[in-house]
Amino acid sequence: MDKNTIIGFVLIAAILVGYTWWTAPSPEELQRMQQQQDSIEQVQRAVVEEKKAQAEALDSVKQQNEVEALIAELDSAQLDTLNRDSLAQVARRGRFGVFHPAGFGEPNEFTLENELLEVTFSSKGARPERIRLKNYSTYRGGPLLLQDPGEGKFEYRFFTGNLDLSTADLHFTAEPVGTHAVRFKAPTEDPASYLAITYTLDSAGYFLHSDLDLVGLESTVDPGNLFFRWELFGLGKEKHLPTERQKCGVYYKYFNDDRDYLSESGDDEKLLQGRTNWVAFKQDFFTVAMVSEEGFAGNGAELRIAVNEEDTTHTKKYSAKLFFEKEADAKVNVPMRFFLGPNHFGTLRRTEIDQFSKIIDLGWGIFGWMNRWIVIPIFNSLDGLNWSYGLIILVLTVVIKLMLMPLTYKNFKSSARMRVLKPEMEAITEKYKDGDQLKKQQAVMDLYRRAGVNPASGCVPMLIQMPILYAMFRFFPASIELRQEKFLWADDLSSYDSILDLPFEIPFYGDHVSLFTLLMAASTIVYQLMNQQQMPQQQGMPSMKVMMWMFPIMMLFFLNNFSSGLSYYYLLANVISILQMTVFKNWLIDEEKLRAQLLVNMKTPKKKSRWQARLEELQKQQQQQSRKRKR
Repeated sequence: MDKNTIIGFVLIAAILVGYTWWTAPSPEELQRMQQQQDSIEQVQRAVVEEKKAQAEALDSVKQQNEVEALIAELDSAQLDTLNRDSLAQVARRGRFGVFHPAGFGEPNEFTLENELLEVTFSSKGARPERIRLKNYSTYRGGPLLLQDPGEGKFEYRFFTGNLDLSTADLHFTAEPVGTHAVRFKAPTEDPASYLAITYTLDSAGYFLHSDLDLVGLESTVDPGNLFFRWELFGLGKEKHLPTERQKCGVYYKYFNDDRDYLSESGDDEKLLQGRTNWVAFKQDFFTVAMVSEEGFAGNGAELRIAVNEEDTTHTKKYSAKLFFEKEADAKVNVPMRFFLGPNHFGTLRRTEIDQFSKIIDLGWGIFGWMNRWIVIPIFNSLDGLNWSYGLIILVLTVVIKLMLMPLTYKNFKSSARMRVLKPEMEAITEKYKDGDQLKKQQAVMDLYRRAGVNPASGCVPMLIQMPILYAMFRFFPASIELRQEKFLWADDLSSYDSILDLPFEIPFYGDHVSLFTLLMAASTIVYQLMNQQQMPQQQGMPSMKVMMWMFPIMMLFFLNNFSSGLSYYYLLANVISILQMTVFKNWLIDEEKLRAQLLVNMKTPKKKSRWQARLEELQKQQQQQSRKRKR
């Protein structure tokens, strides 16, 4: 080995030692890695314990299956010898533990009802099997059920020993308690210990009260793992299932936060992180909600919603898994309320449950404020007159337009003041047609200042009216009052009207033609044509003409499947706006006098406003910067 080779090996060793030293973790990093390793080991131990518990439960099921298989293989003589009932009892004991007396029975039904609601329970699982709203029906005339009786799951789940039990598998005995209540009891091998669920229906209302009691089971059942699960399949109730699905969702509210909701456009899920006041399964115009005064525990609770687009029977599948904070070795009582009723704003608000009325999406911010404090009170006042809803919408539109008339008049007058300055505007355009556009803008602003015209004054009234337009867009599709109400050719003002059912479907349009939407689009075009004639001509803005035609066409496609009451309102609003514009132009505003007044103003020197002075200063700065760049 020569000298160069030895030097090479030494250098390589030095590099390896240096690299090892350089990349070695610091004491803080070593501590953090150890903490991560400890966390991983804790998770692994938890998984192992869970697997053990699952294995023990599976062993119990396996024992039950083996006993049942043994029973099936025995002939009648052997059964007489071994006593078939004893073997079956062994199987039930392996499956249900101390609840084995509740492991068999024949399902029976028990019904509670008041003037509004009818709830039929099954003794198998002590669950509400059929929930019917008496005063409502489906679009096709059938009974309105809040869940599909043949689908879903309703259960309280708990652990006793190594067994994971569900009330859905237990057989209960039913015992009436007064007129509007029933108590279901699942017995154990000890007559003094049992599980009881008591349901009480309001004598007049949409609430079903539930109380679960674990009597004498303090040392047997672990209350910390007790939870409630409801998987509910909503049935299609309205005219158009795709539109109905768009308004179905899961809503919930934490005690210290605003109401929130899962996605309404597709599948979604949510792990609750805090104490929750209520959870609601919203089905367009109806709701099934779970309410807890104590609050549902956030640890482990989850909400889900799923939709199958190919399913022509159900809207969506709702699921809620809710926990209760209960202390061990204490008497367990779990109270809860179920709201089973319509999404009527007044009805939801009268429940006095915090933000419960916000199940109805009336819009956020100022839009919701407009609906709650202006639109709904006016609508309810008119509704008390027992008029047809077509007439109510007409009067509501007139009232809103009258309220907005001062703003509309101000906007129209502002446009007229700018329009009568057309000769001066044309002169400025001709003067600067090949010149500096910044100077042109300064000349226009100077003209407006001297004439006493504020070009922004017409925008403010329009901005104020926009919340009303959007508020109505939210109000009509959410109004259960319009559900199945007929007017003219529309058979349901809460859904689309159709004068022609197409044998095919047009993408983004649908398979029908809505006449109210057609009339609304036509009236929008007429209104925009008239409005364009009243507005001052703007140079270099051809896109405005394109938008004038594009907007009605877009609305034609967008509103074809929407509430016909909404299209009818927009139609009335356009017609009234056209009449207002005609009255303003022909009787209230004399453009010759208006121009004469502006010409007098232009001869009278005026002090620049702060806004105009600031604008001119900015324009001068831009002009100076532009000249510097050219140099």
